[in-house]
Parts: sequence; structure tokens; C-alpha cells
Amino acid sequence: MPTLTAKQQSILENIRELIEQRGENPTSYKLHKYLESQGVKDSLKSVMQVIEALEKKDLIKRDKDRKIYLVENESFANFKNIFSIPVYGLASCGEALAYAEDNVDGFLQISKALFRGADSAKLFAVKTLGDSMDKDGINDGDYVIFEKYDYGKSEELEGKIVVAVINGMATIKRYKKVSEEIIGLFPRSSNTIHQPIFIHSSDSVLIAGIFKKVLPVKYISL
Repeated sequence: MPTLTAKQQSILENIRELIEQRGENPTSYKLHKYLESQGVKDSLKSVMQVIEALEKKDLIKRDKDRKIYLVENESFANFKNIFSIPVYGLASCGEALAYAEDNVDGFLQISKALFRGADSAKLFAVKTLGDSMDKDGINDGDYVIFEKYDYGKSEELEGKIVVAVINGMATIKRYKKVSEEIIGLFPRSSNTIHQPIFIHSSDSVLIAGIFKKVLPVKYISL
């Protein structure tokens, strides 16, 4: 399998999705519009550069009308084992940062083998800032995968790493019920500057997701 960057892999999978879902082979322009509809903000020029790179690696081809076709050969990975999850902005491992569920910054391509039994539709990622969770293996710049929380019993959250949204600001911490009225969001850091966040049970707090896995940034092609 030729070595692919994250962008090349993402666009290659999107070409497959577009062909399988719509039954048509897109031009570069149609592919660019499709990517835009999926929240990808790359320029047409950038998409065309990736298409040319995939052509050189013999993973796609274009006909005289510039329509794109997949090349199924021994070098072609089984992308049916890959799914996309949205990346929702930034979440802090320090102070809370702005978060909006409808603000998709792009998509990560994830192997199904990493999340066996999980509902892929409920998974999402955030890119972290800060070091308040480094003792749990979550470091600055890592991608953290969460499963959307469906407002079940609070006991389900006890002791778990969550991404919490407070007044539109997101932070990654461990959830702990301190008393009947007080909820604590606790850091796990080697840096003593980080302190817990204490909130009242009646406060407007959204637990957006429960931790599933961290993907260290050093293993991700940027």
C-alpha cells in the first residue's frame, strides 16, 4: 500500500463514498463541492493537488471527461473498514475553550477495528490544548475520541473522563459527584497549576461526551 498522508486518505475515502452513495464518478469540481457539504474547507486547488498525487500512486484514474475512477488493485486498501468521525473544534485540558457541536473542523478517518462494538454515529473527536490531563495520557495537541452522552443516569459518569461544556466553553476533565449539590470536574496533571472546577447540580452544564480513546498527535500525519 502506498504511503498516504491523512488528507490523501480522507479524500480517497470520500471519493469511494461519493461513488457508492450516488452511483456516479465525480469530476474534481463535484468532489470539491461534496467535500464542502461534509464540512471540509479545503480549496479546489488543494483538492486537485491531492487528486493528482493519488493518480501518481495509481489509486485513481481520470477519463477524457476528467471523471474520477477508483483503481482496484493490490495497492488499494479496504476502505470499507474505515469510517469518518467529525472533529469539533478545540477542547481544553486547561481553561475552558469555545465549543460548538455544529462547528465541524474536519473529519478523522478511523479503523473500525479500533472501536469494535461502538456506534460510529455517536463518536466524535476534539483536538486538545493544555496538559491538565497528561497523567491520563492526554497531551497537548492530541485527538481525543468521545462517545456522545445521551443524558442517562449521572452514576454512569462517575469517575470517567468527559468533555463538559459550560456556558459554551468546553473542557476535558474527570467527572465526580462531590455531594448532592456539587459536581467536580477534576484535572489529572503533573502540572500543579491546574485546579478542579466545581459546579452546582442546577447549573447549565452539558456533558457532551464520554472518553473512548486518545490518538496521540505524534502518530498522526499533519
